[in-house]
Amino acid sequence: MIPKECKRLAEVDFPIAEVSRHAVKEKSIKHGHPSTLHLWWARRPLASCRAMLMALLLPDPCDPLCPGDFKAIARKLLPKVSGSVGNTDYDLQRKLFQFIADFANWDNAHQPKFLEVSRALVKAAYPEETPLVVDPFAGGGSIPLEALRIGCDAFASDLNPVACLILKVMLEDIPRSNSHLVEELRSAGDEILAKARTELLEYYPNESNGSQPVVYLWARTVRCEAPNCGAEIPLIRSFWLCKKPNKKLALHYLKTTTRDGTPLVDFDIFEPKNENDVAGPTVSRAKATCLCCGAVLQPERVRSQLMTQNGGADTIFDTKGARVGGALLLAVVTSKNGVVGRSYRLPTESDYSVVKKAQDKVQVVMDDWNNRGKDGSCPFPDEPTPVGGGSGAGRAFSVQKYGIFRYRSMFNCRQLVTLQSIVDLHKSLNPKIAELIAFSITKAAMQNNSLCRWKPTGESLMDSFGRQAMPIVWDFAEANVLASSTGDFRKALDQIIAFIERSKYSVGQVQQLDACESPLATESVGVLFTDPPYYDAIPYSDLSDFFFVWLKRLLPNHPMLKDPYNSMNNLSPKDREIVQDETRSYQGRIKNKEFFESQMGKAFVEGRRILKEDGICSVVFAHKTTEGWEALLSGLLNAGFTITASWPIKTEMENKVGGSQGGVKKAMLLSSVHLVCRPRPVDANVGEWSEVIKELPNKVGVWIDKLEAEGIRGADLVFSCIGPALEIFSRYSKVEEADGKEVSIARYLGKVWEVVGRIALEQILGTEESKARNGAAGALEEDARLTALFLWTLQSTGIPLENIDSNCDEDDDGDEESTKKVKVKGGYSLVYDVARRFAQPLGIDLNKWNHRIIEIEKGTVRLLPISEREVLLFGTNTISQVDSTFNVSEQLTLFPEYDVKPMPKIRGKKVSLSGAETDHKPTMVTTLDRVHAAMLLQANGQTNSLRALLKSEIENGQDFIRLSNSLSALYPIGSEEKRLLDAMLLGIKSI
Repeated sequence: MIPKECKRLAEVDFPIAEVSRHAVKEKSIKHGHPSTLHLWWARRPLASCRAMLMALLLPDPCDPLCPGDFKAIARKLLPKVSGSVGNTDYDLQRKLFQFIADFANWDNAHQPKFLEVSRALVKAAYPEETPLVVDPFAGGGSIPLEALRIGCDAFASDLNPVACLILKVMLEDIPRSNSHLVEELRSAGDEILAKARTELLEYYPNESNGSQPVVYLWARTVRCEAPNCGAEIPLIRSFWLCKKPNKKLALHYLKTTTRDGTPLVDFDIFEPKNENDVAGPTVSRAKATCLCCGAVLQPERVRSQLMTQNGGADTIFDTKGARVGGALLLAVVTSKNGVVGRSYRLPTESDYSVVKKAQDKVQVVMDDWNNRGKDGSCPFPDEPTPVGGGSGAGRAFSVQKYGIFRYRSMFNCRQLVTLQSIVDLHKSLNPKIAELIAFSITKAAMQNNSLCRWKPTGESLMDSFGRQAMPIVWDFAEANVLASSTGDFRKALDQIIAFIERSKYSVGQVQQLDACESPLATESVGVLFTDPPYYDAIPYSDLSDFFFVWLKRLLPNHPMLKDPYNSMNNLSPKDREIVQDETRSYQGRIKNKEFFESQMGKAFVEGRRILKEDGICSVVFAHKTTEGWEALLSGLLNAGFTITASWPIKTEMENKVGGSQGGVKKAMLLSSVHLVCRPRPVDANVGEWSEVIKELPNKVGVWIDKLEAEGIRGADLVFSCIGPALEIFSRYSKVEEADGKEVSIARYLGKVWEVVGRIALEQILGTEESKARNGAAGALEEDARLTALFLWTLQSTGIPLENIDSNCDEDDDGDEESTKKVKVKGGYSLVYDVARRFAQPLGIDLNKWNHRIIEIEKGTVRLLPISEREVLLFGTNTISQVDSTFNVSEQLTLFPEYDVKPMPKIRGKKVSLSGAETDHKPTMVTTLDRVHAAMLLQANGQTNSLRALLKSEIENGQDFIRLSNSLSALYPIGSEEKRLLDAMLLGIKSI
């Protein structure tokens, strides 16, 4: 066995770059991947889990305590996949890391030789007992699955019943199955589909010309309440039908009237020549605009009208079967055998007649159930939808505001008839395959509800979980489940079968449990590896209820499909869920931030209890605020853990995580930091604050150099420095000052931010910045340091360079409460907490620079683009009015080297620290101001003025050029600011 004191590979080094590359690439892999078994949110990449597990389990050959037998076996095994091994222990260590990196590749994860070597290495490290890997927040099961793949035992648990069913099927049922499972699944799937076609064909009739409807495009509707109008307003987010480079089709509306003179809108399909030919949306942020009279229906009235329609997904018919309101069919997408591509047509009366027929069928089923005394579950899911609202996880849900109070109202009647019919057919299946077939049906339900959207650029239907929320969708797409296209449960089953065919691992163990109450014995676990929930980031229980309500009907009386702690709850467990959601409470406590942190601390205490003294732990964390980190680390340290390493593994694609709000480019973390921990000895010493602080700069400095060499930068690098910094602090039972006062983790982290910030500034702005510690001459001013640090923190955080139209509801689906028009702003933003943590220890007052180089609002700090500084820098004479014959003796009085003079007023006003008008003294011009002024001159083609300014700066010293070069290296490639700086610097060379 590995001696307790022997370091594991994860505590020494890790192939960050290679594993990150494979983890990101895995996001685009679907065939045979476990993510196709069933949806689960924030599933960890298998690549990072597999690599980290190997690094946690295997000893470091360079450690003197590393068993000789392990090294000997490793030397024999590795040449099978990684080439020859050198003679030294260091050579062996490097070869092990190469193997870990190669094994992270999805293409190698199923290769017999890689599987053989990985399992043999684990066996060599643990010859007497197979290591047990435990994940108490197992969710989608990536960690326990990879543990089984490399030959470990795995115990996976979760509170959520949907997660537990996924885990059971993946970790227990599939590896236990025989070779006939795939054949049985295909046969059962074909049988159900054949019967479903017979039962449902009347609701999805084919066209007379042999075409088949593929997707029906609908819009919810409300009535205009303007006097003398009363027209129906179709709530349409986009009039585009197809928006491909070589094929463009859209809807065109025509104003007309009914027989009684009521305004009416009809539609045509046409080929637009450009964007302006297509009408804009009729609904934005819940405000609807009448196409007939132009009146605007306010959000509260839109919600009220949809409330009376139970969400508006169904058409309203009169007694004669004619449509009089409700959902409006806009167009039908069709396909035809032998014809390439898809066609579009307008709806007909026959389209509505089959919809009416489906509504009648729903009524018949409900009448039958009522006549039977409501025996058993309602045939259609009548469980309540999430309430939504609040500042926690509940904010992700809004459907109740529009009348969708029950899950059945998320579906139109044809979708309900379809799903209920397939559910009935499922009841006759062999129990051994019932769960897997059930998964294919609930996956199909994601694409068969009224929260699905049509994507014109791909001519495809987007399922309801494009993001981790349940917002209203104004114009929705309904799939034809018989069309062998999107929404077909048989296609979903084929994806499951593909995963089963590639599954080669042993059987694990799954239990539905509260992470704070493990059934495992004290000190019985070798590896504790988990990815816990993050505050209000993902409302797992509410999201999973969408599947839970159908799974209960597909698998009645299943032992896992229940709340084990509350028999009266007919949905997934909410009381004990560790989440920040102020709309809920548990045992009299609001489930706020403090609740989350308290319960997470209890879970860590329980994890420490079951972990062996020589065991090892890894906790994955990717929270974007420092408060989140403080709470997590406090919980780990208070539970008795010592942090021994931290490894940032890039798990997100850059084009997926960057966002824009109101035109501001927002930074998001690309990496998930894997903290490595050990149980802290009960007799650990008390640390001296002075010694801890003395050791910190060197530890962090070495780490920054290492991470930058691995391509880790910006906020990802910042948060990754926490691990090595905590190695110092967490090795002690506590840290005290000379007077015996205990130092808190919050205070220590404040010191960590300061050290990271200082090291970063010295690297960015040069060694002269070290003089800033004592306010010595030669250091650049405060605003330059703030700007440099701000841009450095933004690096490699997935910031898109394009502005995004704020009038588009692509991200909010019209679900925002605000009815104000969003002002488009440029620049870049950081979470206020992150910016403050850096600025404060370095003596930078953010408020001092508010409305001068930054803007503070709504929990973020926005770095102003230079275009917004034009008036501030040039006063009432804007840059466009600067004389092209720029006179240095006159114009450079703006700058203190030539004539100490205040900055010009902002249009006659002076700005206070908070942005209000005041009479305090204006701020003097800085080096950053002069650089920005030069960039503005460059942008506006003021060549003579720019040349005179640059010549004066060269003669004055190096600060201007030093800062310009630094900022050029910091601004994102492709940004306008970098272009201007580079052009300006090129001009300096010609002077």
